[in-house]
Amino acid sequence: MTAVASADVVVLGLGIHGMSTVASLARRGARVIGIDRFVAGHSRGSSHGRTRMIRRAYPNPVWNPLVEKAVDAWGELERASGETLLHRTGGLYAHEGSSQLQGPDCVLVEDRAEMAALMPSFAVPDGYRAVYDPSAGVLEAERSLAALRRLAEGAGAELRDGERVLGWDSIADGVEVRTDRGIVRARRLVVAGGAFAARLLPSVADLLEVWRILTVTVRAGQPAGLPPALGAFSVDRPEGLVFGIPDADGNGVKLGVDAGEVWDPETPVAPPTPAEAEALRDLLHAYVPALDTAPVELAACLYTMTEDKRFVIGPLADAPEVIAVSACSGHGFKFGPAIGDAVADLATGIERPDLAFVSTARRGI
Repeated sequence: MTAVASADVVVLGLGIHGMSTVASLARRGARVIGIDRFVAGHSRGSSHGRTRMIRRAYPNPVWNPLVEKAVDAWGELERASGETLLHRTGGLYAHEGSSQLQGPDCVLVEDRAEMAALMPSFAVPDGYRAVYDPSAGVLEAERSLAALRRLAEGAGAELRDGERVLGWDSIADGVEVRTDRGIVRARRLVVAGGAFAARLLPSVADLLEVWRILTVTVRAGQPAGLPPALGAFSVDRPEGLVFGIPDADGNGVKLGVDAGEVWDPETPVAPPTPAEAEALRDLLHAYVPALDTAPVELAACLYTMTEDKRFVIGPLADAPEVIAVSACSGHGFKFGPAIGDAVADLATGIERPDLAFVSTARRGI
């Protein structure tokens, strides 16, 4: 006999946004089941690894309210979990030409001596200016996911790892999700499938493209990599944005490039080749020359990109009981708990007009 379970909401995908949604719903008293195709801690998506960047500096003011909600939500998660999840380090974001970043308390820096005073270890390229964000910092990614999982389970959520979704259908009073373990029926379905979102939601497939992204992490404890000598940083180049995360709480300095080849998520993402690793080390040496760049970790992850780098969040026009969550394009992790709260609102009938700029309605779906 086929096993059948029921819930108020079923969430597909337990990365940062899916897990945040499950935790927010469960803490509100909703009956919620979260399902992930892979085991907890897997590296087949976009939420694994030790650290991520958080910043208030954004290219368009339309993001500012959501950024503020994200900062507040991380503080709430720290209080709820009793853990330190965010390290304030400041951030310096280098660019050529006119500044494209703004945000609360962010300032344009054109004087090289001032750049060196703000972040002595960061070698800003000649001819570049920078935006300084005093609120930028480092998020503890693995620690955050573990904290959200504990909060979700403590509030009664049912989390199912290693369970493959075969499909879903709208039914009279909600949705029916079919998996390799049985059937789940719920009033609402949230799809936060990351790189696999297009397979779970064909209506969003044309909006999303999956990239293979590479990072290198070097030895912790090097003075040149520690705040305040080094904070969060980036260098905007035509061939791809280089981003850097300082050594906060013994995590080591991490560097990556926000550009990569298109990748089929059904294929396990390939680690960096020796040539790719050397190129990453060269970039790290160029921008933080005092570091020993011998890698302690070379990693690859998947970015799920939209053309305009805005998220896709909201109910589907042809199935309003289904909520799409693709908070993506390489800058989604920092919004995790705030996205979770927003999606929990949508799933419980609370409108979020502040999300219009990233909504499914804006995309015509």
